[in-house]
Amino acid sequence: MRITFIGSGNVATHLALAMYGRGHVIEQVWSRNLEHANLLAARVEAKPINKLSKLTDNSNVYIIAVTDDALPEMAKEIHVGNALVLHTSGATAADVLKPCSSRYGVLWSPQTFVRDVALEYGELPFCIEGCDAATEDDIAEFVGMISSHIFRTNLDQRLYLHLSAVFVNNFTNALYAVAQQICREHNVPFEILHPLVMTTAKKLQWGDVRFQLTGPAVRNDQQTINSHRELLSKNPSTLALYDSLTALVKKIKHD
Repeated sequence: MRITFIGSGNVATHLALAMYGRGHVIEQVWSRNLEHANLLAARVEAKPINKLSKLTDNSNVYIIAVTDDALPEMAKEIHVGNALVLHTSGATAADVLKPCSSRYGVLWSPQTFVRDVALEYGELPFCIEGCDAATEDDIAEFVGMISSHIFRTNLDQRLYLHLSAVFVNNFTNALYAVAQQICREHNVPFEILHPLVMTTAKKLQWGDVRFQLTGPAVRNDQQTINSHRELLSKNPSTLALYDSLTALVKKIKHD
């Protein structure tokens, strides 16, 4: 399979490495910044380009891995006939790619991609969507060369999954940052909490998360809650966050 990547960021880098590692030929890598295109192209033996007009028609698959904001205008500039064109957005409709090809769809993984952090590509979940049933089957076969964890989702499902991903990743990381700052301000090694973080994540595999809630809000331990609130009394924004999350835990537990 011959593949062209339009984009050279974190997502494009990992997908290109995964496909190159499975024996696919990476034909071209496009980036507005030729140096960025060069960096990825060198790793997958591809030709770097920085103009969409230089796209060849040699590839079987064109993967557009750019920001959601850039995607609609970029799609208007790409015309590759019957080749398969995919975007990697979790929150954009597939039909934004209609101008590109008669065969288009979505290849999105709800995962955090960091350019130089290795991933087990075979364990990645991929959500796919095709413009028709035959195209979706082609996408499933293509992605199946990387991972067996393939989920056929429509736009509505993908949007809600993307929203859920923000809660489990972005918002959770924000809470980690708050906890880390509290530890730092009071000369406590945040590393002490690492095993708790890992255990909490593993417990997600045990079933309904509502039944895994613990802590003073679950026990209705008002004395401990009051103690925590006192510790946060000089930081109104963090106190407000604590109060909101405490109320949320109580609501989830008793719903």
